[in-house]
Amino acid sequence: MSTLVLPQTRGCLVCGRANPHGLHLILHVDPATSQVTTTFTPRPEHIGFENIIHGGLLATVLDEAMVWSSIWSAKRACVAAELTIRYRASALPGDVLHVTATLDTTRSKLITTTGQIRRPSDNATIATATGKFIPLDESRHQAFLTTFIDDPTTREAATLLRGKPAP
Repeated sequence: MSTLVLPQTRGCLVCGRANPHGLHLILHVDPATSQVTTTFTPRPEHIGFENIIHGGLLATVLDEAMVWSSIWSAKRACVAAELTIRYRASALPGDVLHVTATLDTTRSKLITTTGQIRRPSDNATIATATGKFIPLDESRHQAFLTTFIDDPTTREAATLLRGKPAP
């Protein structure tokens, strides 16, 4: 099976295509492994120091990919409990960056993942991360499911996350 496009929510800073200040990233999941990938190109307004992409933005993108890996694995909404990031190289505006989040362990109350951001043009590792994510209770999970925007490109993944057979 190929990857699926993950659902988006209206206001999300990372995936919300309706958020005028957002990154509008499209995240993909491998249904068999829960690996999440995306590619993004930071813009000049994403800098911290002159001409260097802000580390907080890189952390945000890693958090998003890693939480979706957790969500997919658990089939339940999750939140970050801990995120550790190591910055290895600077990213610049206009760099095409590839993000990968991989599932490490899944338990009923804690899911661990790893993530990385690479710059394919020179194969540089920009940042690596580890994360711990906590599945939410049933009522918060159900509330999360209602935030998905109905979109034909994400419908299959949204249906599977809702625990229903794919159309």
